[in-house]
Amino acid sequence: MTTPHFDESSNHYTQEMGMDLLESKAVGALAGAAVGDALGGAAEGNTPEAIQERYGGYITGIVPPFLADWRNARPIAPYHKGDGHITDDTLMTTALVDVYATVRDHLDAHAIAEHLVPLLIGEKRWIPELESEALLLHRVFLAEKWLVARLHYGHIDPREAGVGNIVNCGATMYAAPIGIANAGSPEAAYAEAIDAAGAHQSSYGREAAGVFAATVAEAMRPGSTADSVIDVALQVAKDGTREAIAAVVDRARTVDGWEDAIHALRDAVRPFDTVGENYRSPARDARIPSRTKSIEELPVALGMLIAADGGYREAVLGAVNYGRDSDSIAVMAGSLAGALTGRDGVPAEWREAVATASRFDIEASGFTMAAVAREIWGKDEARQAARRAALTDLGVQQEPAGVMR
Repeated sequence: MTTPHFDESSNHYTQEMGMDLLESKAVGALAGAAVGDALGGAAEGNTPEAIQERYGGYITGIVPPFLADWRNARPIAPYHKGDGHITDDTLMTTALVDVYATVRDHLDAHAIAEHLVPLLIGEKRWIPELESEALLLHRVFLAEKWLVARLHYGHIDPREAGVGNIVNCGATMYAAPIGIANAGSPEAAYAEAIDAAGAHQSSYGREAAGVFAATVAEAMRPGSTADSVIDVALQVAKDGTREAIAAVVDRARTVDGWEDAIHALRDAVRPFDTVGENYRSPARDARIPSRTKSIEELPVALGMLIAADGGYREAVLGAVNYGRDSDSIAVMAGSLAGALTGRDGVPAEWREAVATASRFDIEASGFTMAAVAREIWGKDEARQAARRAALTDLGVQQEPAGVMR
């Protein structure tokens, strides 16, 4: 088999032996997310100015932790961020891929309860930020611990378990596999993510997960572009999420590169963000349900994608140097840019360095999702054939060949 190889100098695909386009895009999406995660982790929670002061300018690759005494500086989060370590975003994404590998079909909120939650509490894994093996539960943020409290101990209906959780990007940061499972069908990806995310999030946190999955599904489509990804986002998004995306993307179209985008995109998203200016001290009404607000991470990631004209390196560096929730923003921007450009659009030196530093195969989950996606499509075709047969028996005239609903 051959794979389209993305040539940054000519901005097009060439052919390289090893994998097909589906695999290249799936690996690009998930390895691209992992690299963005690792680069962005060091900057998380800080302002652009603080980042530049700490690192003597913009971050342009893997850097050491922001705080030298990372074990004790923040006791609630004694994690080794930086040095090429992936964070909880990638750990959760990989866990969701494992769920797909078990179910080998579309997921819903019940699948999250039945398969993802046991992975959080029943299996030790290597956690780069802890430099040891541990349960995923011991690394994930409080918003993800909610899954265990509500579903495993509270026995809440999985479709409603997300209600009451803080409204943040928690369900969005690991939704890329849903887009791959529904590659080429943004509407199906949106619906599946909205269902699955109901176990974790509500309001605009749940909405963002649906929109992100839809944009990944579009980025997986051959011939997709940064502009077509934005078109899909605006088509499926609702309420404040749509308004925030529109405002940020409009502003992104006026900037000159990712450096210029950093403050411009923050200004554009500010009216929709509930956290406030001090990221580590959220406003008193932060992260509560609303029809007029949005998470910050997804609109900014989409804005950086436009500012970078779909290029992987620029989109991720913009997300990283933006600060605030920089690892999650870089996960989303990196996943979309990686799907657009394919595996080789993600710089090899970054892929290799992150994999080595994290002791983690950042490409394996992409190959797994490509294989699972093929199986899902086969099952979808069988289900559609059965529906056509039933409609024929009901006297319904079939649609002309090639028409899809």
